[in-house]
This record gives sequence, structure tokens and C-alpha cells, in this order.
Amino acid sequence: MASLSMSADERAAIEAFRRDAIEASIDKLVLVRFTADWCGPCKQLGPLIDKLVSEAGPRVAQVVVDVDRQPLIASQFRVQSVPTVYAMVGGQPVDGFVGAKTEREIKGFIEKLVATLPPEEGEDNLDAIVEAANALLAAGETDQAAQAFAALAREAPERADVIAGLARALIARGDLDGAEAALGTLADDSKDQSLIQARAALDLARAAAPAGELAELESRIAADPADHEARLALANALFAAGKQDLAAEQLLGSIAIDRDWNEGAARAQLLKFIDAVGFGDPWSIGIRRRLSSILFA
Repeated sequence: MASLSMSADERAAIEAFRRDAIEASIDKLVLVRFTADWCGPCKQLGPLIDKLVSEAGPRVAQVVVDVDRQPLIASQFRVQSVPTVYAMVGGQPVDGFVGAKTEREIKGFIEKLVATLPPEEGEDNLDAIVEAANALLAAGETDQAAQAFAALAREAPERADVIAGLARALIARGDLDGAEAALGTLADDSKDQSLIQARAALDLARAAAPAGELAELESRIAADPADHEARLALANALFAAGKQDLAAEQLLGSIAIDRDWNEGAARAQLLKFIDAVGFGDPWSIGIRRRLSSILFA
């Protein structure tokens, strides 16, 4: 890219670009934004990209090139109009767009490219530790799982799966306030499935009847299978205790007797169970099939 006829300022600009864009993109995503002072759409696009790059974390960076002050770089990229944005990964341009975009469009553009980056050093080990912590939780080792997830949360507080795992472990220990505090460290509007499941599990745990009332609820149902309130309360308590199958049986029984009771409350609660477990989980798939067979019988 360099030439003997370049001025000292041009050489400095080229070297800075080589360092900040080409070399930096070896292990991160670098957005190269071509702009100009006279460009109206550039002034709208710039703050959006500034904001999203800042939010994206250390694996995303930005280099701004003024086409009037750095025409050699612009010509190398064959920039014909501004704003133009190129995404660089591995030292090469891999994608880009021309013109103004919405914040949502730019965010999707960044997220798509970040997903293609190779794992950072130590990231594979972190994933393995998360998997081990989930295994502890699944095995009922709630104290150990909570300790493992708490350590992970200190190391990777931005990871939704880590925070969700910590919340689920604390719920299993009965520390509902701790679980709520953990979930509060991430945005409430996050669409991450693990966070949705953890929040659903917390809502269900708060609604669950105390363990001492289980025998009374079971007696009420034995005396009157159509006692839907008792079935609902018992299902919540059973689910909070990790007895998903028994909890679902109570709600499916209620739906089979009267699917419209309390505006479909049993069905709505069963769907909350499915949300908490995960829509694609084999257990959820099986329960959805059984629900459909009742509703469409």
C-alpha cells in the first residue's frame, strides 16, 4: 500500500491503518468506517456504530477513515460513496455495507460476524467449566454447582449462560433473592433462551406452595380430583422440587377434566413449565404432545 511518493503524514496514516485495522483484525472484528465531514448520513451512522462497538466488548473495534484526508486508503478499498463500512476479520475485508442503517441492522451485522471469530485463548476451557457446572446441577449437587457458577460469574459476568446457571443453582438451594440478584446483573429484555428459562424458573419457585402443604394438597385432590386450585398449587410445589413429571401430571389431569377452568390457568402454567425447561428439551416436546392429544381429542 505504501509508495515512495507519499508524504510523511500519508505514511503515518498508512502505518496506523495497517496496525489498527489489518493487524488488529487478526483476532478480532474491526469495522472500517469511511466518512466525510460534508456527509449527512455519515453523521447519523457514526454515533450508532460508536455505541454498538462500545457495547460489543473488546473483540470488536472500529477505525474511522476520512476519505478526503486519507484518499489512498479509500482508493485501496474502492470506496465510491460514503458512508461505507467494511468489516475486517483475519486481516481481510469479509463483509460490508454502503449507506445508513438502523441500530438494529448494525447490531445484527456485528453479532453475525462476531460469531465467526475463533475462540479466545481460554474460552474453550471456560466452556468446559460451564458444562461441568451444569452437570453438577443436573446431578443435584446444588451447593457445588452454585460455587462453580459463582466463580464463573466473577470471571465472565457478561455470559448469559453463566448467570442463568448461577440463578438456577441458587433457586435449587432455595435462595430466590440471590437468584433474582444474579439475574438482575443482565438486561431484563435479553432474549437469551437460558435467561428466559431461569427467569421462568424463578417465577415458578416464588409461586410454589411450602413443602409442608404438599400432604394437605394431595389429600384435597384425592377427595376431589376436580379441585383445580389444589392441583395447580401442588404442581408448582412439585416443579420447584425438581419433580417435573409429577408436576405435569397434575396439570394435564386438570386440563383433561376442565380445560377452561379459570380461563385456562392450568394450561398457562404448564406452558410456563415448558418455558422454564426449554421449548426444545425432550421433556418439553413430550409434554406438548400430551397436551395436544388432550386439547384435540
